[in-house]
Amino acid sequence: VMAPRTAMQFERMREEKIVLIMDVALELFARRGFHATTIHHIARHAGISNGLIYNYFESKEALQKAIIYKYVNEVYRYLDIDRDGYLSGDELEFFLRKITLILRERRYFWRLLVQLLTQDDARKELLGTFPEPDSLMHPGHEPGDYLYPSLILKMLTDYFSERNLRRGIARDDRTDFEMFLYTFSGFALKIIFSETEDAEADMRTLNRILELYK
Repeated sequence: VMAPRTAMQFERMREEKIVLIMDVALELFARRGFHATTIHHIARHAGISNGLIYNYFESKEALQKAIIYKYVNEVYRYLDIDRDGYLSGDELEFFLRKITLILRERRYFWRLLVQLLTQDDARKELLGTFPEPDSLMHPGHEPGDYLYPSLILKMLTDYFSERNLRRGIARDDRTDFEMFLYTFSGFALKIIFSETEDAEADMRTLNRILELYK
């Protein structure tokens, strides 16, 4: 007689189903487009029923938000590794190298995100996926704590302010931050949408970006 499943086994099965649904939905959203993909399409490709998807996600929009939250937050886990609220040059380098690997491994997701950011209504929904607290999280937050967008922005702008101060450079810190953002964003888009992969060339470009901004 087969032994009854334990609560842990049920939880593992639940997590596996959620991962399956999100992975299939991500591929279809990126390939077919969000609006052209239905819950039925996702269920059929995942080999499950429509009802099972609704057990975990109340709507297609909720599923999309869960995917975005999961993968964007995965990236920011690697920012400010010691969780002291301040970004060092070594932490910035670690973060950018991890992002480069993640961009390459999850092109489907990042293509989807870029597509969504070009749509006004979808962009507003995306901003709601990452809520702000009443005040900034204080330095000393615990590993794994959610990094709010304003905290991320503050850490990066503070990094360039302190970097210029150390070097005795008198110029607009915000401009330096924006130049870094434009440079790395262009590099990221090249990785996401390139039809051919040249890891060595990507590493040379990344090393040059680090020379400029670390």
